[in-house]
Amino acid sequence: MIAILMMVLACGDDTQNEITVQEKPTIQEMSIAESPTIIVYSGRGEALVGELFTQIEEELKVNIEVQYGSTPEMVTRLLTEADQSPADIIFAQDSGHLGALTKQGRLEMLSPSILDDVDSRFQAKDGTWIGTSGRLRVLVYDSKKYTVDQLPTSLKDLADPKWKGVLGWAPGNGSFQAHVSALRHLWGEVETKEWLEGVIANEPKRFPKNSPQVKAVNDGGLGIGLVNHYYLHRLDPNGRTAVNYSFPDVDGGNILMLAGVGVRKGSPNKEAAEQVIEYLVSIEGQSHFTMNNFEYPTRPNVPTNPDVPDINIENLTHVPQEHLADVGPTRTLLKDLSLQ
Repeated sequence: MIAILMMVLACGDDTQNEITVQEKPTIQEMSIAESPTIIVYSGRGEALVGELFTQIEEELKVNIEVQYGSTPEMVTRLLTEADQSPADIIFAQDSGHLGALTKQGRLEMLSPSILDDVDSRFQAKDGTWIGTSGRLRVLVYDSKKYTVDQLPTSLKDLADPKWKGVLGWAPGNGSFQAHVSALRHLWGEVETKEWLEGVIANEPKRFPKNSPQVKAVNDGGLGIGLVNHYYLHRLDPNGRTAVNYSFPDVDGGNILMLAGVGVRKGSPNKEAAEQVIEYLVSIEGQSHFTMNNFEYPTRPNVPTNPDVPDINIENLTHVPQEHLADVGPTRTLLKDLSLQ
């Protein structure tokens, strides 16, 4: 993507013109002082992506200013600022929010070369955002108490009274709320509410987030937790007794939560912003997500961390991203059930 600057210079008489062509340097050819500053609104925490952005600055010789906050906060800020927003890139922990931005016409179409790097199932149909990594919804269980053949075969089974006093969950967690939002569209409002009521009747232990559930399972204080997969792999594998479990068939419990990225509509630095995004889905960028964060890649043929089992994509329930972002009615439902 080299821009061509054409200058027409008058020569002697007015009957002859000379055309001089000068190439504009690419972002990689510029010095850091010459390159634009790319502003990223990041709903992903600095602990997860800060080191990666430092690496991108060094590799691409580009200035990056990252502003961190929750994904809803960053998305709301971008929508409120509208055309006056300084943001070039929005990086969302849950890509459903990117779907919401697409519906508002706030994201640029990404270049085909970037879209081609990512599995078509993990990007917007209109090319306005791409998934950068995924977290699988799983049950984490105490392998000292249960064998695989004793575990539920479907997410719906968690409402069975046999699991009373066994389960943990985190209804205030963003991934949980996105998951319930997906279930509302998959199962319908009535069935989802009945399922939640059934689980509540089983007196699940409430946690503020995922990681304490995993620790409780590993310590023997909880039988099963409903979490994202990567929290387990943050534990020391030596002596680890907690194990992740995915349902054996296509199921509402088998959903991959995508983190994703897009370029703000009207960004004056689209070319440089796309080069940053291109790095996020390069082999190097994807390896950061898999090896450092224990996440799943969205680019084909990128190996997962050796501690993370390969994902069975055929058993995933693929959910339109706007369904994951439909959290307003979900929060109302959870509040009505005293889960908020």
